Amino acid sequence: MEKLNYKHLQYFWAVARTGSVTRAAQQLGVSMQTISGQIAKLEQQLGRALFRQQGRGLELTEAGRLAQGYADRIFMLGEELGEALDDAQLDQIQRLAAGISDVLPKSIASRLLLPALTAKPGQLRLSCSEGDFEELMGELGRHKLDLVLADRPVASSEQQQFQSWLLLRCPVLLLASPALRQRYQPDFPASLEQAPLLLPSRDNVLRRQLEHWFEAQGIRPVVVGECDDYALMETFARQGLGLCPTPALPDEPAPLPGLESIGALDGVWEHYYISASRRKLQHPALQAILQAWS
Repeated sequence: MEKLNYKHLQYFWAVARTGSVTRAAQQLGVSMQTISGQIAKLEQQLGRALFRQQGRGLELTEAGRLAQGYADRIFMLGEELGEALDDAQLDQIQRLAAGISDVLPKSIASRLLLPALTAKPGQLRLSCSEGDFEELMGELGRHKLDLVLADRPVASSEQQQFQSWLLLRCPVLLLASPALRQRYQPDFPASLEQAPLLLPSRDNVLRRQLEHWFEAQGIRPVVVGECDDYALMETFARQGLGLCPTPALPDEPAPLPGLESIGALDGVWEHYYISASRRKLQHPALQAILQAWS
Protein backbone atom coordinates (compact mmCIF):
# COMPACT_ATOMS: atom_id res chain seq x y z
CA MET A 1 0.00 0.00 0.00
CA GLU A 2 1.28 3.48 -0.87
CA LYS A 3 2.14 5.97 1.87
CA LEU A 4 -0.88 7.22 3.80
CA ASN A 5 -2.01 10.77 3.02
CA TYR A 6 -2.68 12.39 6.39
CA LYS A 7 -4.74 15.21 4.88
CA HIS A 8 -7.17 12.56 3.58
CA LEU A 9 -7.16 10.97 7.02
CA GLN A 10 -7.87 14.31 8.68
CA TYR A 11 -10.95 14.85 6.52
CA PHE A 12 -12.17 11.34 7.30
CA TRP A 13 -11.56 11.95 11.02
CA ALA A 14 -13.57 15.18 10.95
CA VAL A 15 -16.56 13.44 9.33
CA ALA A 16 -16.29 10.46 11.72
CA ARG A 17 -16.30 12.80 14.74
CA THR A 18 -19.07 15.14 13.57
CA GLY A 19 -21.18 12.47 11.85
CA SER A 20 -21.76 14.75 8.87
CA VAL A 21 -19.91 15.92 5.76
CA THR A 22 -21.66 19.29 6.09
CA ARG A 23 -20.52 19.87 9.68
CA ALA A 24 -17.00 18.62 8.88
CA ALA A 25 -16.78 21.03 5.92
CA GLN A 26 -17.88 23.94 8.13
CA GLN A 27 -15.38 22.96 10.81
CA LEU A 28 -12.46 22.69 8.37
CA GLY A 29 -13.49 25.66 6.19
CA VAL A 30 -13.59 23.69 2.94
CA SER A 31 -16.33 22.62 0.57
CA MET A 32 -18.37 19.43 0.99
CA GLN A 33 -17.12 18.30 -2.43
CA THR A 34 -13.52 18.56 -1.20
CA ILE A 35 -14.33 16.47 1.88
CA SER A 36 -16.15 13.81 -0.14
CA GLY A 37 -13.40 13.66 -2.76
CA GLN A 38 -10.62 13.28 -0.20
CA ILE A 39 -12.46 10.52 1.67
CA ALA A 40 -13.09 8.70 -1.61
CA LYS A 41 -9.35 8.81 -2.32
CA LEU A 42 -8.62 7.46 1.17
CA GLU A 43 -11.10 4.59 0.70
CA GLN A 44 -9.56 3.81 -2.67
CA GLN A 45 -6.08 3.73 -1.15
CA LEU A 46 -7.18 1.51 1.77
CA GLY A 47 -9.34 -0.71 -0.40
CA ARG A 48 -12.16 -0.45 2.16
CA ALA A 49 -15.39 1.51 2.46
CA LEU A 50 -15.22 3.64 5.60
CA PHE A 51 -18.81 4.92 5.60
CA ARG A 52 -22.18 3.62 4.50
CA GLN A 53 -25.39 5.57 3.96
CA GLN A 54 -27.83 5.38 6.87
CA GLY A 55 -31.00 7.27 6.04
CA ARG A 56 -29.90 10.84 5.37
CA GLY A 57 -26.70 10.45 7.34
CA LEU A 58 -23.51 8.43 7.30
CA GLU A 59 -22.54 5.48 9.47
CA LEU A 60 -19.06 4.08 10.00
CA THR A 61 -18.36 0.61 8.68
CA GLU A 62 -16.27 -1.82 10.76
CA ALA A 63 -13.23 -0.69 8.78
CA GLY A 64 -14.24 2.92 9.46
CA ARG A 65 -14.46 2.31 13.22
CA LEU A 66 -11.03 0.72 13.18
CA ALA A 67 -9.62 3.63 11.15
CA GLN A 68 -11.20 6.15 13.51
CA GLY A 69 -9.47 4.54 16.48
CA TYR A 70 -6.08 4.96 14.83
CA ALA A 71 -6.94 8.48 13.67
CA ASP A 72 -7.94 9.44 17.21
CA ARG A 73 -4.52 8.43 18.50
CA ILE A 74 -2.64 10.06 15.61
CA PHE A 75 -4.33 13.46 15.87
CA MET A 76 -4.49 13.49 19.67
CA LEU A 77 -0.73 12.97 19.66
CA GLY A 78 -0.46 15.87 17.23
CA GLU A 79 -2.37 18.08 19.65
CA GLU A 80 -0.12 16.95 22.51
CA LEU A 81 2.92 17.77 20.39
CA GLY A 82 1.61 21.28 19.78
CA GLU A 83 1.00 21.80 23.51
CA ALA A 84 4.45 20.47 24.40
CA LEU A 85 6.17 22.74 21.86
CA ASP A 86 4.17 25.70 23.16
CA ASP A 87 5.89 25.40 26.55
CA ALA A 88 7.72 28.69 27.16
CA GLN A 89 10.40 26.87 29.17
CA LEU A 90 11.09 24.27 26.49
CA ASP A 91 14.59 25.47 25.66
CA GLN A 92 15.54 26.13 29.30
CA ILE A 93 14.25 22.91 30.91
CA GLN A 94 15.76 19.48 30.38
CA ARG A 95 13.47 16.48 30.61
CA LEU A 96 14.21 13.11 32.17
CA ALA A 97 11.74 10.24 31.89
CA ALA A 98 12.71 7.61 34.45
CA GLY A 99 11.21 4.14 34.73
CA ILE A 100 11.35 2.60 38.21
CA SER A 101 10.96 -1.13 38.69
CA ASP A 102 8.04 -1.83 41.00
CA VAL A 103 10.25 -3.93 43.29
CA LEU A 104 12.49 -0.98 44.20
CA PRO A 105 11.87 0.72 47.57
CA LYS A 106 10.72 4.28 46.93
CA SER A 107 13.32 5.68 49.34
CA ILE A 108 16.11 4.11 47.32
CA ALA A 109 14.69 5.16 43.94
CA SER A 110 14.43 8.78 45.09
CA ARG A 111 17.95 8.71 46.49
CA LEU A 112 19.40 7.30 43.27
CA LEU A 113 17.68 9.99 41.18
CA LEU A 114 18.52 12.89 43.49
CA PRO A 115 21.86 13.79 41.82
CA ALA A 116 20.03 14.48 38.55
CA LEU A 117 17.78 17.02 40.29
CA THR A 118 20.51 18.71 42.31
CA ALA A 119 23.14 18.97 39.53
CA LYS A 120 21.32 21.94 37.97
CA PRO A 121 18.51 23.00 40.32
CA GLY A 122 15.38 24.16 38.53
CA GLN A 123 16.65 23.08 35.10
CA LEU A 124 15.34 19.50 35.04
CA ARG A 125 11.78 18.28 34.73
CA LEU A 126 11.59 14.72 36.02
CA SER A 127 8.78 12.32 35.21
CA CYS A 128 8.69 8.89 36.85
CA SER A 129 6.69 5.83 35.90
CA GLU A 130 6.61 2.53 37.76
CA GLY A 131 6.17 -0.93 36.33
CA ASP A 132 7.45 -4.40 35.67
CA PHE A 133 11.10 -4.53 34.60
CA GLU A 134 10.40 -6.11 31.20
CA GLU A 135 7.66 -3.57 30.44
CA LEU A 136 9.95 -0.69 31.38
CA MET A 137 12.73 -2.03 29.17
CA GLY A 138 10.24 -2.16 26.31
CA GLU A 139 9.44 1.51 26.93
CA LEU A 140 13.17 2.26 27.03
CA GLY A 141 13.60 0.53 23.68
CA ARG A 142 10.79 2.65 22.21
CA HIS A 143 12.53 5.79 23.56
CA LYS A 144 9.60 6.65 25.83
CA LEU A 145 11.99 6.46 28.78
CA ASP A 146 15.50 7.83 29.19
CA LEU A 147 16.58 5.36 31.87
CA VAL A 148 15.37 2.50 34.04
CA LEU A 149 16.18 1.83 37.71
CA ALA A 150 15.92 -1.82 38.74
CA ASP A 151 17.35 -4.59 40.88
CA ARG A 152 18.96 -6.22 37.84
CA PRO A 153 20.96 -5.23 34.75
CA VAL A 154 19.84 -5.80 31.18
CA ALA A 155 20.18 -9.32 29.82
CA SER A 156 23.35 -10.14 27.90
CA SER A 157 21.26 -10.55 24.73
CA GLU A 158 20.23 -6.85 24.95
CA GLN A 159 23.63 -5.32 25.64
CA GLN A 160 24.08 -4.13 22.06
CA GLN A 161 21.09 -1.82 22.50
CA PHE A 162 21.31 -0.98 26.22
CA GLN A 163 23.96 -0.50 28.86
CA SER A 164 23.65 -1.04 32.62
CA TRP A 165 25.68 0.26 35.56
CA LEU A 166 25.68 -0.89 39.18
CA LEU A 167 24.89 2.18 41.31
CA LEU A 168 24.46 0.80 44.80
CA ARG A 169 25.11 -2.40 46.74
CA CYS A 170 23.41 -2.68 50.13
CA PRO A 171 23.60 -5.32 52.88
CA VAL A 172 20.26 -6.75 53.96
CA LEU A 173 18.91 -6.68 57.50
CA LEU A 174 16.01 -8.59 59.01
CA LEU A 175 13.60 -6.28 60.81
CA ALA A 176 10.79 -6.99 63.25
CA SER A 177 8.39 -5.32 65.64
CA PRO A 178 9.82 -4.92 69.16
CA ALA A 179 7.88 -7.95 70.43
CA LEU A 180 9.08 -10.23 67.62
CA ARG A 181 12.63 -8.92 67.92
CA GLN A 182 12.67 -9.87 71.59
CA ARG A 183 11.52 -13.35 70.65
CA TYR A 184 13.76 -14.07 67.65
CA GLN A 185 16.98 -12.12 68.20
CA PRO A 186 18.46 -14.48 70.83
CA ASP A 187 20.44 -17.24 69.11
CA PHE A 188 20.07 -15.51 65.71
CA PRO A 189 20.01 -16.90 63.02
CA ALA A 190 19.12 -20.39 64.39
CA SER A 191 16.12 -18.77 66.11
CA LEU A 192 14.54 -18.15 62.70
CA GLU A 193 13.43 -21.79 62.42
CA GLN A 194 9.64 -21.64 61.85
CA ALA A 195 9.70 -17.84 62.31
CA PRO A 196 6.96 -15.91 60.46
CA LEU A 197 8.53 -14.28 57.43
CA LEU A 198 7.36 -11.60 54.99
CA LEU A 199 9.11 -11.82 51.63
CA PRO A 200 9.24 -9.99 48.30
CA SER A 201 7.42 -11.71 45.44
CA ARG A 202 9.08 -14.52 43.51
CA ASP A 203 9.99 -12.19 40.61
CA ASN A 204 12.28 -10.25 42.95
CA VAL A 205 16.04 -10.92 42.77
CA LEU A 206 16.31 -10.55 46.56
CA ARG A 207 13.70 -13.28 47.04
CA ARG A 208 15.93 -15.82 45.33
CA GLN A 209 18.92 -14.76 47.42
CA LEU A 210 16.90 -15.12 50.62
CA GLU A 211 15.69 -18.59 49.71
CA HIS A 212 19.28 -19.68 49.02
CA TRP A 213 20.47 -18.14 52.29
CA PHE A 214 17.87 -19.94 54.41
CA GLU A 215 18.56 -23.18 52.58
CA ALA A 216 22.33 -22.81 53.20
CA GLN A 217 21.67 -22.13 56.89
CA GLY A 218 19.39 -25.15 57.16
CA ILE A 219 16.61 -22.91 58.44
CA ARG A 220 12.95 -23.28 57.48
CA PRO A 221 10.94 -20.14 58.26
CA VAL A 222 7.19 -19.90 57.62
CA VAL A 223 6.34 -17.52 54.78
CA VAL A 224 3.23 -15.66 55.97
CA GLY A 225 3.09 -13.06 53.20
CA GLU A 226 4.51 -11.97 49.85
CA CYS A 227 4.53 -8.34 48.73
CA ASP A 228 5.77 -6.52 45.65
CA ASP A 229 5.71 -3.26 47.59
CA TYR A 230 8.36 -2.84 50.29
CA ALA A 231 6.29 -0.20 52.08
CA LEU A 232 3.37 -2.62 52.43
CA MET A 233 5.67 -5.41 53.62
CA GLU A 234 7.14 -3.10 56.25
CA THR A 235 3.65 -2.05 57.38
CA PHE A 236 2.71 -5.69 57.98
CA ALA A 237 5.98 -6.21 59.87
CA ARG A 238 5.27 -3.12 62.00
CA GLN A 239 1.95 -4.69 62.96
CA GLY A 240 3.77 -7.79 64.20
CA LEU A 241 2.67 -10.11 61.41
CA GLY A 242 6.19 -11.27 60.58
CA LEU A 243 9.84 -10.43 60.04
CA CYS A 244 10.85 -8.57 56.90
CA PRO A 245 14.13 -8.07 55.01
CA THR A 246 15.21 -4.56 54.13
CA PRO A 247 18.30 -3.07 52.44
CA ALA A 248 20.51 -0.98 54.73
CA LEU A 249 21.20 2.31 53.00
CA PRO A 250 24.65 3.84 53.50
CA ASP A 251 24.77 6.82 55.88
CA GLU A 252 21.20 6.23 57.05
CA PRO A 253 20.00 4.58 60.25
CA ALA A 254 18.82 1.15 59.12
CA PRO A 255 15.82 0.43 61.39
CA LEU A 256 12.56 1.97 60.23
CA PRO A 257 10.04 3.60 62.59
CA GLY A 258 8.32 0.88 64.64
CA LEU A 259 10.82 -1.78 63.50
CA GLU A 260 14.07 -3.01 65.02
CA SER A 261 16.96 -4.96 63.55
CA ILE A 262 17.29 -8.63 64.44
CA GLY A 263 20.53 -8.98 62.50
CA ALA A 264 22.24 -8.85 59.12
CA LEU A 265 21.89 -11.69 56.63
CA ASP A 266 25.56 -12.29 55.88
CA GLY A 267 26.28 -12.65 52.18
CA VAL A 268 22.87 -11.31 51.08
CA TRP A 269 23.03 -8.04 49.15
CA GLU A 270 20.60 -5.86 47.26
CA HIS A 271 21.98 -4.48 43.99
CA TYR A 272 20.53 -1.46 42.22
CA TYR A 273 21.23 -0.78 38.57
CA ILE A 274 20.54 1.98 36.09
CA SER A 275 20.04 1.08 32.43
CA ALA A 276 19.89 3.36 29.40
CA SER A 277 19.80 3.16 25.64
CA ARG A 278 23.24 3.45 24.07
CA ARG A 279 21.79 6.30 22.01
CA LYS A 280 21.30 8.40 25.16
CA LEU A 281 24.50 7.78 27.09
CA GLN A 282 25.37 11.49 27.00
CA HIS A 283 22.12 12.65 28.63
CA PRO A 284 23.36 15.17 31.27
CA ALA A 285 21.03 13.80 33.95
CA LEU A 286 22.28 10.25 33.39
CA GLN A 287 25.86 11.47 33.58
CA ALA A 288 25.12 13.32 36.84
CA ILE A 289 23.70 10.13 38.39
CA LEU A 290 26.64 8.01 37.22
CA GLN A 291 29.21 10.50 38.53
CA ALA A 292 27.46 10.76 41.92
CA TRP A 293 27.34 6.99 42.42
CA SER A 294 30.65 5.98 40.85
